[in-house]
Amino acid sequence: MALEKVISEDKIEIVGDYKTVQVRTCTKVMEDGVELSSGFHRHVITAGQDYSGESTEVQAICAVVHTAEVIAAFEASQGDAP
Repeated sequence: MALEKVISEDKIEIVGDYKTVQVRTCTKVMEDGVELSSGFHRHVITAGQDYSGESTEVQAICAVVHTAEVIAAFEASQGDAP
């Protein structure tokens, strides 16, 4: 009987005018290849946010969609927000 914890980014989406990147991480507990339980965690990366701690795949997506123009438009949309 071998228990294993498997973590994967199973969904990466780009949404909205400012190309917000949504990342869903799935955590599964497996026993001898059979899934016992699973859970999800989501987080978002907005234009201009530091994404250096993300996976290589997410970094590549952010580098493409978070252009200087998108970052400037997002920051302008925030106005004087704290």
